[in-house]
Amino acid sequence: MTPAGFRRIALSFEGAEEGSHMGAADFRVGGRIFATLASVTDGYGNLMITPEHQAAFIAERPDLFLPVFGGWGRMGITHIRLAEVDEDTLTGALHTAWKLRVAKNSKSEKGTGSATTRTPSAKPRSTKRT
Repeated sequence: MTPAGFRRIALSFEGAEEGSHMGAADFRVGGRIFATLASVTDGYGNLMITPEHQAAFIAERPDLFLPVFGGWGRMGITHIRLAEVDEDTLTGALHTAWKLRVAKNSKSEKGTGSATTRTPSAKPRSTKRT
């Protein structure tokens, strides 16, 4: 698979848009990243998935998937080897990342508006009576 193929598939999902993060192409839905080409010079695409999905992908296809190094990898960010991956597998992996992001976006939207906020300039009222 080429970076152009990765881009084509990532952008085929509903609401997907290409952006840029720290100079690398990223793919977003609802303004949030679900995949990147940040490691393309090393031959990888990156998927923003859960640690559980990452473990399942690696267990099934250790030849294609590996965690990104360090803390990002422990959070589920996963490399996919572009040179080895076929279109069906890449489409499925990108769809999983897209679907997780859509669900997370939906969940965070439902929580919006329910929390009360206090502006930094607001001072608490004294409960002491004089």
